[in-house]
Amino acid sequence: MGEKVRIPTFEGDKSFPAYVARPAGTPKAAIIVVQEVFGVNPGIRKKADDWAAKGYLAVAPEVFWRQAEGIDLDSDIPEEFQQAIRHMLAHDFDAGVRDIEATIRWIRGTEGVAKVGLVGFCMGGKVAYQAAARTDIDASVGYYAVGIDQMLNEAHAIAKPLMLHVPTADGFVPPEAQAAMHAGLDDNAHVTIHDYAGLDHGFAAEHGVRRQDVAAQLADQRTDKFFAANL
Repeated sequence: MGEKVRIPTFEGDKSFPAYVARPAGTPKAAIIVVQEVFGVNPGIRKKADDWAAKGYLAVAPEVFWRQAEGIDLDSDIPEEFQQAIRHMLAHDFDAGVRDIEATIRWIRGTEGVAKVGLVGFCMGGKVAYQAAARTDIDASVGYYAVGIDQMLNEAHAIAKPLMLHVPTADGFVPPEAQAAMHAGLDDNAHVTIHDYAGLDHGFAAEHGVRRQDVAAQLADQRTDKFFAANL
């Protein structure tokens, strides 16, 4: 359904690849889909395709392009899981947020779509928070975001709607980190946090053993309504 395009960076003549899924008619808005650590794999491409089917222009940039292009890993294969973690540890998140800014610019300029949202998963959930705090994105959603408790000093800069889906048994976000997120964000009128009791990281993955259908469908319904209201 989608196609691969290249998006210009703010770094001279450099560009990075992105998977783009287009709706049948004029897009009602655009949604940037930010990958987990596994690259723009079949699950992320499906999420982009699903947004396009709902009338949005969907753009999934390759986050790890500075390390390698075309990364496509399976979370259920231990060797590929470890490879994905290595990519994340080597990733420059500050440069990654600038890539998100470049993607917003490309969508609004080249594609002519004014309203832009972002949905991110795992590492992409952290990017959703950073985008809300550091860019002029119109609305952001993070699923099982990692590391937000270390960035709460940026919360004052969030001026547009942000929704976070937090599984309470997330092996990558311990209870004390979740408590810090609530303490730092619950009073922010722009932020909505939904907790999912007893669920673990990756519960809304499209494929693989991590997915929990009922909770994933609930979170996705909330995300649908959130973007409909804010985009």
